[in-house]
Amino acid sequence: MLGLTSLSPNSSARNLMANTSNLAPQLNTLLQLRSKLQAQTGAELRFDAATRGAYASEASNYRQPPLGIVIPKTIADLVEAVRLCGELSVPIVPRGAGTSMCGQSVNAAVCIDHSKYLNAVEGIDPGQRTAIVQPGVICDQLKQAAAVHGLTFGPDPATHSRCTLGGMIGNNSCGAHSVMAGKTVENIERLEVVTTTGERFWVGATDQDEYEQHLAAGGERAQIVRGLKALVDRHENAIRSGYPKLKRRVSGYNLDQLLPENGFNIARALVGSEGTCVTVTRAETRLVTHPRERVLVVLGFETIFDAADCVPDLLPLGPIAMEGLDDGIIHGLRDLGLRLDDIAELPAGNAWLMIEFGAQQRPDAVASAERAVAVAERLGSKPSYRLVDDARLMHRLWSIRETGASATSLSNVPGEPDPVVGWEDAAVEPARLGAYLREFSALVARYGYRTNLYGHFGDGCIHSRITFDLQSKQGVQHWRAFLEEAARLVVAHGGSLSGEHGDGQAKGEFLPLMYSPELMQAFREFKAIWDPKGLMNPGKLIDAMSADMHLRRGPEYRQVEVETAFAFGEGTTTGFARETERCIGMGKCRSLEGGTMCPSFKATREELYSTRGRARLFFEMLRGDVVTGGWQDEAIKDSLDLCLACKGCKSDCPTHVDIPKYRSEFLSRYHQKHRRKPMDAMIGRIGQWLPLAAPLARPVNAMMRQPVLRQLAKTMGLAPSVKFPKLALKSFRSDATANRLSDVWPEAFGAKDVVLWVDTFNNGFTPAVLEAAVRVIERAGWTPRLTRRHVCCGRPLYDVGLLEKARENLLEILNVLELAIETGVPVLVLEPSCLSVFRDELPSLLPEDRRALLLSKLVITTAEFAKSAGLALPAGDAVHVHPHCHQRACGGTQAESQLGARVLDTGCCGMAGAFGYHTKTAEVARKVGELELLPKLQSVKPEDVLVSDGFSCRCQISHLGGRQAKHLVEVLAEPGVNAKNNN
Repeated sequence: MLGLTSLSPNSSARNLMANTSNLAPQLNTLLQLRSKLQAQTGAELRFDAATRGAYASEASNYRQPPLGIVIPKTIADLVEAVRLCGELSVPIVPRGAGTSMCGQSVNAAVCIDHSKYLNAVEGIDPGQRTAIVQPGVICDQLKQAAAVHGLTFGPDPATHSRCTLGGMIGNNSCGAHSVMAGKTVENIERLEVVTTTGERFWVGATDQDEYEQHLAAGGERAQIVRGLKALVDRHENAIRSGYPKLKRRVSGYNLDQLLPENGFNIARALVGSEGTCVTVTRAETRLVTHPRERVLVVLGFETIFDAADCVPDLLPLGPIAMEGLDDGIIHGLRDLGLRLDDIAELPAGNAWLMIEFGAQQRPDAVASAERAVAVAERLGSKPSYRLVDDARLMHRLWSIRETGASATSLSNVPGEPDPVVGWEDAAVEPARLGAYLREFSALVARYGYRTNLYGHFGDGCIHSRITFDLQSKQGVQHWRAFLEEAARLVVAHGGSLSGEHGDGQAKGEFLPLMYSPELMQAFREFKAIWDPKGLMNPGKLIDAMSADMHLRRGPEYRQVEVETAFAFGEGTTTGFARETERCIGMGKCRSLEGGTMCPSFKATREELYSTRGRARLFFEMLRGDVVTGGWQDEAIKDSLDLCLACKGCKSDCPTHVDIPKYRSEFLSRYHQKHRRKPMDAMIGRIGQWLPLAAPLARPVNAMMRQPVLRQLAKTMGLAPSVKFPKLALKSFRSDATANRLSDVWPEAFGAKDVVLWVDTFNNGFTPAVLEAAVRVIERAGWTPRLTRRHVCCGRPLYDVGLLEKARENLLEILNVLELAIETGVPVLVLEPSCLSVFRDELPSLLPEDRRALLLSKLVITTAEFAKSAGLALPAGDAVHVHPHCHQRACGGTQAESQLGARVLDTGCCGMAGAFGYHTKTAEVARKVGELELLPKLQSVKPEDVLVSDGFSCRCQISHLGGRQAKHLVEVLAEPGVNAKNNN
């Protein structure tokens, strides 16, 4: 993979020892395994420290660095990798998206990652309503493929945009629509599996003929199937009577699926086995009818208990989803200033039920929703309600439920523990939900914890993020006592320790409270039949490690504070360690469609190039026991080289991990000991030299077309294939308009003055954009003001870590604009990358300078100015906007929409300043643009207006799409536009 730091086939034992310093006893075995894997598979092998660090955590409280990572390119690679690990007695942990919440996808084992290559939907049979998929297929990917036939895969966890079918099968995942379609186990027909000996075969429902075929195959396959039959015969009574009778029982192995009445279904017995028995190589899934029309009813209640009490009255109406959430999430979002527009759409209350109805015809869905409203009006709790039939609003409301808990997962109260997983998804029958929640809430309060309650109320499955103190020995002891009481409570209500996320390590040790000794022994026998050497995900689910082992931030964890250039946290300059704890591992950055985050992952599907992977690297860097290179670590540098600094994570990540800012901080320190490459040094200071190059525009443009000089530029880091933009023959600053305006910087500003920020790129490359801005301002009845001299915002300085220079540059800007700042004059910023400097980096780099905060609030975009000035887009024109990533992250596109433009969900264009020009990153930049930007642009008719305010974006659209995009200000400046506003 381009840019990826990994061990080469010729890496010495000494290098491997350095990268696996805590694995010395296993070194020879690992060297032997790696050698065999290189010789006998085409898999990508990662035994380096950085990759092990990135894979050491998931979405749980646990951290266990793997022995190494194997990324098979084919099913044959996967089978051989498992066989070789078995041959050498090396433990294995299968992994999909790594979003498990109970410790299932981390282990001191060889991690086999299915997600990068084994992601094909091999076939769909609409008649049989089945699909054959590889284990790395993403849930939404299967749903989209099935939707072509009017079908869908029923289970849809909140992580449906990135979780894989292999992981869903391992954890027996569910999701909001399990009311309609059941858990994953009910949606699996057959599995193709491989054991640690390399035995590979299909299993499913097993009638007598199928049973005889297994036996006739001989070998380990026959031995396994025969052993399973003996197991169920031996423990039949205990299995039949020992499981709680509820839909959301996920804890333990599904031995009930081996009963004769369930068809001796071996595949479904393996669902939920969490990688402790076999590795899944393919799955045949069931598909269900996809309700084309959906309507949402939202009920507002006084308490979450009232909401739970009403579930049995509403379930008979046939909803396809019924989700509950309390005011903890809503208040948390409000406190952070997040999702306020969406929250405002909820009906009055302190707790809510979101009830979705679906049908093939819209009137049927609406009628079901109206019946729910009628029932709600007769309920004793008298809920408020809202019926929502607008698809976009439904999506917005659902996303509160899907991301709200993650967004509020960090405490903003100093000294108070974060709300974390740790007792996440117990389930009871819906009829007992209200009573259970009252007792559970009392238990939480008695232990002095606070919690948010939400979950799949239609199935009686409750999620809770609780303020456990896991960082002190006393706090951990307190937590363990709570876990035991909580387990006994849910069992007393006839429920399950886990109703969705599985047992893993978090709940495995408490299974004897739920199951009889005989069933626990049957579980052990079941695992031993499949995995007699105990190599598959050891210490998880059955005979699990204790819940307090291997905590990521346990009592042994210590924050390592460092002085930073940026202010992280609430006005402090020593909050970087806290920043490295911000990622909770939910992996939204691994979503391949929608949003901006994370374009480098979308292009490479490499964990190290995801927001989560990079965040984990910073956490491991400060921890220092696996990733030991500190601020000079080359693997971290490599990972950050492929970061586009798009700031998509700042807006799209539920916990607002800000990798571009961490990146600038890292590069600043890294280059204290490493010389910058010529390309980086040149691009970083472009704000200083580009204005000086204006008089030489003609010869510079001619030189950049010469093949010999392009090859010379390649030695400096410029990719020879890219088209470098031409310098304008006359910059805006040297034009008569600028001369006229810059000569009249006022002694005092008027009420309709606006400062037009002259950015380096439009000044030097596209001065017509700035000329258009002057016309728009003046036609709107405002007075444009230009600073007397040119000052660059300094955006490129951050991209190469020149933070001291960036600070000096910002102070110069504040001095130049001081009078305008104190007067409160708006500053119109045409280039979104400049906007992000003023709204984001400026107050973070100069937190003690009051002018910085004032200026951050004064800068406005073209659309924001047009809206405030009463301007309008050309009548009759269809205007489509591709937003710059920095605008999405630092202001959004609401103003563009209010002007009547259609904002496209085009993701990142891939150019990202100089990213598209570097030899190391140009190919990734091209692929990023081709993934989402180009396909979405095909929906824009040639006669329609395409707008993109970002200079880099316009270049990429031209290079890849062959069409010209305009700046919004150019559209607003067209003759005849806005004439009505000048009367």
